Amino acid sequence: MSLTYAERASRLPRAVVWTRGAEGGEAVTVLPDGCMDLLWTEGRLLVAGPDTRAYRLGIGARGPWAGVRFHPGTAPALLGVPAHELRDRRVDLADIWSGAEVRRLAERVDAAPDPAAALEDLALRLAADAPPSDPLLRAVVASLVAGRSVAATAESVGLGARRLHRLALNAFGYGPKTLARILRLQRALALARDGVPFAETAARAGFADQAHLARDVRELAGEPLSGLVRQ
Repeated sequence: MSLTYAERASRLPRAVVWTRGAEGGEAVTVLPDGCMDLLWTEGRLLVAGPDTRAYRLGIGARGPWAGVRFHPGTAPALLGVPAHELRDRRVDLADIWSGAEVRRLAERVDAAPDPAAALEDLALRLAADAPPSDPLLRAVVASLVAGRSVAATAESVGLGARRLHRLALNAFGYGPKTLARILRLQRALALARDGVPFAETAARAGFADQAHLARDVRELAGEPLSGLVRQ
């Protein structure tokens, strides 16, 4: 059977709530996007760290799943862990927090009529207890999303290259150059899925040429852009 996936904007700013149905008959590729996710599946709460490459769920992966996807730079303050410690990892929340507390929270989400909404409520409580979001991080992400270079971004936020790199490791899980590549991939994928020819996609997304686009997609996603567009 096909996997059922749905998402919606969260009541938490700069977050998305998503759900995926029970066991399916096809593999799922999760592309790097600069985000981190709080995940639920029956009896478990997990955290998906920031990816530097495609993550693949195998055929018949158990479910159902629900998640809250936090926009780049927002999850570490809520979870109390630097993003680089979770890079390319899926870990049980109990590895970060008290096991007893996580079991209690997981039971609450399990028992809810709508686990996705219960998980979102948990994220909202975390946000209420967390320090205010850093406008500097939002400015960095906005600059890189707009396609500005790392050097121009550092200058626009008044940071030197080394300080920006340290900030990025804690907030995003990797340096600003890696985040810029990942965000550029996402821009290209959005354009290509809208039917923009690949050569024009490369130019508009900020690649040197179509060959550069093809190489980056292969390195980050593990398959050609044409395959990603069909998914």
